[in-house]
Formats: sequence, C-alpha cells, structure tokens
Amino acid sequence: MDALFDDSALPRHPHSPRPGAHHLPGWLRPAAQQWITQRFFEWGQGPVPPHSTVVAGHPMSVQTVCLGWHWSPNRYSRTADDVNGAPVAPMPQWLVDLGRSAVQAATGDPRQARDYHPDAAIVNYYDVNATMGMHQDREESVNAPVVSLSIGDSATFRLGNNEHRNQPYQDLRLASGDLFVFQGPARFAYHAVTKIHPHTAPAGCGISSGRINITLRQTGLR
Repeated sequence: MDALFDDSALPRHPHSPRPGAHHLPGWLRPAAQQWITQRFFEWGQGPVPPHSTVVAGHPMSVQTVCLGWHWSPNRYSRTADDVNGAPVAPMPQWLVDLGRSAVQAATGDPRQARDYHPDAAIVNYYDVNATMGMHQDREESVNAPVVSLSIGDSATFRLGNNEHRNQPYQDLRLASGDLFVFQGPARFAYHAVTKIHPHTAPAGCGISSGRINITLRQTGLR
C-alpha cells in the first residue's frame, strides 16, 4: 500500500545486516533532508549536468552528478571527459563533515571518523522506474568506509557477499533519511537497488517523487 503510508509509519531500528554494514533508519532529520535536496537542485545547475553514465555500452537508468571527483566506469577524473569535459564541482566541506558524523554514528569509533576523508560524492537520482544492478564500489585505492544517504521514495536495497553477484544476499528497505555505511568486512560487498517504491517520499523531504542517493567515498587519489 505504497500510496497510503510512507515508511515513517513503520517501526524501524538501527541494525547491522552483516559485519561491517550498518543501517541507521531516519538518521537525517526532515529539515536536513529538505536542505540537502535544495543543494541537490543547485548541483544540477553546476558545470557538469546530470547525466546517464554509460556502462558496458548501456546508459544507466539513474541520473548522476559528481562532486570532488568525476566517476566513470573503472576510473575517477577531475574533468567529466565522458560528458562535456568540464571540471567537476568541488566537494563541499559540510558534506565531508556530514560523512565523518555518519561514520561516527554507524561505527561508534571516533578514530575511524577522524581518519575518514571523503573526497568524492556520487549523487544519483532514481525516478520510479530506475534500478541499479549488482556491483562493487572498487575504484578507490584505499579501504575507507562508503557512506550512503537516501532522500525521497523508499528503495529495495540488495546487500550481497564480497565474492560475486549471486546469492547469498538479503533485501532491505531504505527510506528517506536513512543512513547506510559499508566498512571493514563489508566494504567491498556487492549491492544493488532493485526497486523504487512510488508515493513513499514523506512530506517535507524536498521531493515528491523519486529518490536521491548521495554516496560518499574516499578515493585515496591526489
């Protein structure tokens, strides 16, 4: 009954679905979600427009904007060579600080939070028909946490194993405001988004349809 209730009506609690993977429901308060959504629309007016990254000859169904470093399959660059060649927009300090707060909240480890230096943000917009296949985040040269933030419609998130795209995996529901962190033994877990649930974006999050996902990474590059 997606049209009747957003996920805020359901009891949800922080948990670790596997070692090194941390799900904190509702970590972003509604006012923060709305403020970040406003920044999302500003990023879309930046030097590199939202675009569908081409992977293995096929455009992804999500629209992407990058900050700090531009991501294209198997590499990072300072210019969006696969889009318009423009320099990528800088990584804002508030987003770096938010990433460190997220690692602290997820792991409870202040040292790991202090040592976290996210320098790339991959910002994806999923319309209600968009999905993302099983993949690993492995272009980075350091084994630092990956921070994922969700705003808007809920998504079915598939968390897999470290070796391949097949089972075992488990499906989780990520709602607006949810934080998910990969680190340690789950850092290179395969994962996917298999479904967007229409009409589940809560009032006041800044968007009425679709899902914004911000993924923060530490590339280890200079």
